[in-house]
Parts: sequence; structure tokens; C-alpha cells
Amino acid sequence: MRKLLIIPAALVVTAPAAAHDAPSQILTTPEARDDLTYALPQVARVTHVDLDLTADFPARVMRGTAALDILAAPGATEIVLDDNKLVIAKITDAAGRSLKWSVGRYSSYKGAPLTVQIGTARRIVITYQSDPSASALGWLSPPLTAGKVKPYLFSQGESINNRSWIPTQDSPGIRQSWSAKITVPSDLVAVMSAERLTPAGEAAAPGWRSYRFRMDHNVPPYLIALAVGDIRFTSIDRRSGVYAEPSVLARDAAELSDTGRMVTTAERLYGKYRWGRYDVLVLPPSFPFGGMENPTLTFATPTIITGDKSNVDVIAHELAHSWSGNLVTNATWSDSWLNEGFTTYFENRIDEALYGKERAATLADLLWDNLQRDLQGAPSPEATRLHGKPEGVYGELDYTKGSTFLRTIEYAVGRSRWDAYLTGYFERHAFQPQTTAGFLTDLRATLIKGDAALEAKLDLDEWVYGIGLPANAVHVRSATLAKIDETLARVSGGAPIASIDTSRWSTQEWLRFLNGLPRRQTAARLGELDRTLKLSTSANAYIRSAWLVLAIGNRYDPVIPSIAQFLPSVGRGLLILPVYRALIAQADWGMPIARQDYALARPGYHPTIASAIDGILKSGSTPP
Repeated sequence: MRKLLIIPAALVVTAPAAAHDAPSQILTTPEARDDLTYALPQVARVTHVDLDLTADFPARVMRGTAALDILAAPGATEIVLDDNKLVIAKITDAAGRSLKWSVGRYSSYKGAPLTVQIGTARRIVITYQSDPSASALGWLSPPLTAGKVKPYLFSQGESINNRSWIPTQDSPGIRQSWSAKITVPSDLVAVMSAERLTPAGEAAAPGWRSYRFRMDHNVPPYLIALAVGDIRFTSIDRRSGVYAEPSVLARDAAELSDTGRMVTTAERLYGKYRWGRYDVLVLPPSFPFGGMENPTLTFATPTIITGDKSNVDVIAHELAHSWSGNLVTNATWSDSWLNEGFTTYFENRIDEALYGKERAATLADLLWDNLQRDLQGAPSPEATRLHGKPEGVYGELDYTKGSTFLRTIEYAVGRSRWDAYLTGYFERHAFQPQTTAGFLTDLRATLIKGDAALEAKLDLDEWVYGIGLPANAVHVRSATLAKIDETLARVSGGAPIASIDTSRWSTQEWLRFLNGLPRRQTAARLGELDRTLKLSTSANAYIRSAWLVLAIGNRYDPVIPSIAQFLPSVGRGLLILPVYRALIAQADWGMPIARQDYALARPGYHPTIASAIDGILKSGSTPP
């Protein structure tokens, strides 16, 4: 989810196209500078990565080689890569001759520059292994999986974590094709975000099996993804299916049975799906996000599996990234809204086409709530700009403010005209990085076309460079949520909880209700809520999280066992971080609970989530 460098015109280099791709372009505007990479792509850049790695579960490391193809400016004799705690044994050219290399000063966030003296070499081979603490890799012991018998490994590269297991230029603007041979214990299966050349694997050394993969398209390196475990597959249709552990595969496939229809719907909206297959991998609970848009293979959290398909909008979101994010990618993480805002808007259009206008309106109305929350909670007005700091915009504003901006344009110009523009936009910029300035230039040239009245009506610069929310923002309102608001008013007025009929409520209705309740509640009222609605034992992680936050805010002791059961069983940051923050906010009451439960839960969390919780527990503060 995050950035390219300023390149003097005389040094612009264009990589040879990967199969089926137009030649990649390095953007030359000031906005394309990526502050989160050490790479100097105007001097030398990686065009292809070829991995040959073995997954060592006892040591918790990936070890082997990465061969990099390089495009260099005339006279260039070195290349700078991104490195985060890689243990490098040697670096050679394609003929095996040793090359000099050095690792620069380490930063806890960015890692360190790895500089290789390449001379005239244009292919280098790095022999290395990852560190056991690699931020991209989640190594799970058997008890943390659904089957409880075999270990599991998954990677999460966004935004700059892949430099902890792949030595390359880890910037979204430096697109690269890639291939891989992954060797794993023979009782496990490897899958990656690419064409699967050997789905059944091939025999390697005794007790080992190798799997081969190929991505011919140039992609941002954060989209190279790997999972290894007791993984099985079932088809949904000719180009989509579900991977999961055997014990949950049937359940997961049933919940995600609309996936093929989603792909077809998305194509009807904004053009051909360009990635071949679209499959979903449902991971163990420690996966830190709702989903990750890895090409050909979305990684998804099991928390979306609630039995009623009310959370498959997560899959619609990750699928939409196949256009906005994977096909056209933010060149820097300062413009993450170009990935997330576009995708959130697109996701809502898929939901509307498949499930109707009211379902889409319900999801959009809830996003409006999140938009208001982050606008009010931002640490400074500047943190609400869509074109933000290198680490991105505050909270979820890249999703919510970004999608609201695009919806506002739709309402201003009309849906048919807007859809035609977006279809052309994805086609014009396919397999390319993009900046906010580049998008606005394209928008003005292709949609506005000098119409001064429309330019003034849209207020484009205020949306992307200004603070807060422009006055022309469109708020989609949901009749479904309006009914929940009526229920909230009755409950807040003292109506018995037993008078509420929740039997047909979707997850979204539950969230509107629980998050809309007054934050101050008596113990008696909380007990009534819990007894009647069975909130402390809810199997829906969204509901459980929202309930625990409310109860913790009132220091409601009866939920302490529910907290202790919930926190180790879910690894998704969206659901557990609010619970930890609520506990920490209750200082003397909540901090001991947080520390005790975290000590048991931490081994099952992804490194990025564990690091975030380490920080807030250490400081005692509750950053967003």
C-alpha cells in the first residue's frame, strides 16, 4: 500500500516489456519520488527477479538465491537494493564471479541500502537467507492453524516488508516480472501470486518437494506473495477457486461461491481481467488484514467467513485491486489513495451490480461513518490530505475520502460518462505506476477537456491537496441503516433489548447498532445486552470486536474471559487493535488485562501486528 524517484530526462531508462505488457515507464515528476526506498532507479533498476528458495520451518528462514536482471544507464557500475536484515553469503555475476557489496546504515522502518558493485554485469545472483524475525513472514506452529497438525507460512509484502525476504528494489513504482522455485517439506504445499507451473509440485531431495511459479507481467514487488501449508484447492468455475486447509475448505468455498460472478461483473464495469486466474486463499486467523490483493491469488482472513456472505465485500475489494493497484499502481505510498480509494469505489460498484443498490448503499453509508471518524481523529489537518506523507494518509482516509472523491465525480458528470472514463483510464495506464498529479492531468485532458464550469464544480485540487472534506462531497444514505438508527433511538430511550429483532441483521447492521450505542453504559444495561444478544460468545469477529470495545470502555468485568478467548484467536489488525487500544485507554483496569492476554496471543500474530502492539503497550499510548 505505498512509492519512484525523480529522474533526470537524460538518464531515463525504459525496461524491456515483460510478456504481454507495454514498456514500463519511470515517472519523472517530483511527486514520483519514493522516500521509502534506497534504490536509485535512474542509475540502475531491477527488471526481473528469479527466486530459488527453501522454506526452513525449524529455523524460520527462507534460504537460497535471488537472481536479478538489471537495466542500467550508460556508465553505471553499481546498483542499490533494499535490504531488511537479510543474511547474505555472497553475490556473484551470472558466471559465478564474486562482486563487491556493502550494507549501509540500518533504519528500523526502512531497513538498509544494499549496494552491489556490478561493473558490466547485468544479471547478479545473491545467495542469502532471511532473518527469523523477517517482517514479511508469518511462521505458524501447528496449534495456530485450522488443522492443528502441520505448520504454516505466509508472507505479507505491503507496503515495504518484502525487502525482509527478497533482495530487490522494494518500491511500487519499480515494477518487475518474476519467477520462483520454492522447495518445501513434502507433506506441505506452496502457492504464490503467479501462474502455478507445477500445481502438484515435483520431487526434490528426499522429504522435499519443489513448486515453480511465473509472473510474466511487470508488477510492483510488494505483490510477490507466498504461502506454504496443508493447503487444498476446490474450483468455483473455470478461472476461479478457493485454497484453504482441508478442514475448512468446504465451508470457505461455500461462502465464496460468488467469486466467479464477481470477476465477470468487474469486467463488465471496467474492462478485461488481465491476470489469468482469480483464486482466493483463506489463511489461518493470524493473517493481519481483511485481504491482500496479490495477483492471481487474493489472500483473505477467515474472519470474513460468517455464514451469511455479508462480508464478501472484502473479496470484491481485493478483486477490484486487479485493476486499481495491480494494473495501475500508486508510484509512491504518499498516493496510496490511488490504490485504495479507486478500489473502494470499484468494490462498491461490484456490490451494487451483484447484490443491489441498498446493499451497496449500506456499505457506502458505513464508510461515511469511518470517514467522519478519521477526519475528527486526525492528529492535524494536514494528515487528512489525500496526497499525504511518505507513510500514507491518516487512518482509512485513503479508502474513505478517496472513494468519496470518485463518487462525487460520478454524481457530477453522470455514471455512464464516468464509467467510460475509468475504463479508458485503466487501459491507458495498464501495468504502469501513477501519481496524483498524473491522474489529475489525465482527468483534465480526457474527461474535463477544458470545461471551466465542470472544473470549478469538481474542485479537484481541494480534494487531493486540501485538508478536510470539500463541501461538494456526496454522502450515500442507506434505508437499512436508517432503520437501525431508529432502533438505536428507541434503545437509547430505554426500550428493552429484548424488543429488538436481530434475526435478519447483517454484520453491517450489527456494527451500526453496536458502534452507535452511547459510549457510557451501566453494568446492568451491558448485562442485558450481553444476555439477550449473546455478544460475548458471538462467532462473528466483527460483532465481537465492537462489543468488547464498548464493554471495555465501561470496565465491564464479565467480558474479561471473552477478551482472553478472542485476542489469541484473531490476528486481523482491524479487529484486535481497537480492543487493545480500548484496554490501554483504561489504564489501571485495562493495561494488566492487555499485557496478560498479549503474552499468550503474541506468538500467533504476524510480525507487523506484533510490532504495532509492542509499541502501544510500551508507550502506554493508543496511536491509530
